[in-house]
Amino acid sequence: MKLSARNQLQGKVVAIQKGATTSHVSIELAAGTVVMASITNEAVADLGLVVGQPATAVIKASDVMVGV
Repeated sequence: MKLSARNQLQGKVVAIQKGATTSHVSIELAAGTVVMASITNEAVADLGLVVGQPATAVIKASDVMVGV
């Protein structure tokens, strides 16, 4: 997979919480940190996502917000 986004975090899917139209997909990284993405249910199906499989969280810098 070639992407221009440089923020790619390797891990494995540890949870998928499906809603009416979107799902929250949790990916556990090697250090034990969990990141969550909100994607469409259709994307979950198209990607064939299941708990336990390897996955990469790709973070587009323009979409990251930081608060204190």
